[in-house]
Amino acid sequence: MPSLFATFPSPSSGTIDIGPLSVHMYGITLLVAIVCAIGLTGLRWTRRGGDWDLVLRAAVWGVAAGIVGARLCHVITSYDQLPDHWWGPFAVWEGGLGIWGGIFFGVIAGGIVVWRSGESVALFADCLAPALLLAQGIGRWGNWWNQELFGKPTDLPWGLDINAEHCPVNYLDLASGCTENFHPIFLYEFIFDLIGVGVLLLVERLVRIRPPGLFALYIAWYTLGRVFEEQLRIDPSHEFLGQRLNFWVAAFLFVLSMAFFIWWQFVRKHRGPGPSVVGPGTVPGGGPAMAVPKGRVRPPR
Repeated sequence: MPSLFATFPSPSSGTIDIGPLSVHMYGITLLVAIVCAIGLTGLRWTRRGGDWDLVLRAAVWGVAAGIVGARLCHVITSYDQLPDHWWGPFAVWEGGLGIWGGIFFGVIAGGIVVWRSGESVALFADCLAPALLLAQGIGRWGNWWNQELFGKPTDLPWGLDINAEHCPVNYLDLASGCTENFHPIFLYEFIFDLIGVGVLLLVERLVRIRPPGLFALYIAWYTLGRVFEEQLRIDPSHEFLGQRLNFWVAAFLFVLSMAFFIWWQFVRKHRGPGPSVVGPGTVPGGGPAMAVPKGRVRPPR
């Protein structure tokens, strides 16, 4: 039964009515996440001699492509969960964004913008890495508004109270409503992501990393959290070998990102790679350089 001392209630509605308008808080949460990501990326990029214009242009294309990719990923992998209407595949306000598709499409689109400007895509990716993790953490609060992304039942004092209309059928009593409180997985991921932002910034400050090494660490950090998160989730999912599909995706990306990081930082470094294009006022590995013209080719150190 739900604990009398449960301290994490769910909102009664995912929308706020302002006159004739209904504001979907899921969308507002995503908007806040995007603004925070752009702000942090811009601060980090401009400190390395870049300009805000490129950050904003990359954001416009990256966000647009990311939303399309995230929704496409959800539609393909969870087609049976879409609203039963012709507009079901486009109902982003109902939730349902696949993070893998969003990051992939968004990063590719933003990277093309940076590449076409003549700047270092690798360096820009490292500037973006903590900001993406911050945005993902903030964006998870949209799941709270929609009463989704909760885990197995729990008696912990921060167990999430779920309304009857969002309660899984096997935990629903028609008379009393939801009979259990659940793990607030969105909250766990929010905390894990914020810690990750701090870890990435600290690693960058203490260790010299060749771009895009920090971006690889971002992927490793996030996917490590997802491996454990998938053990708690109870929402519908395809399974393979007894594990949720996203468990295997996260595990594969964790291994791949760590392998790339080790190879890029230690193995390839000693093979003496060819020259690379660096951005304005930067050298490979991050940090300011003295009078480095835009697009100048310098061998990595």
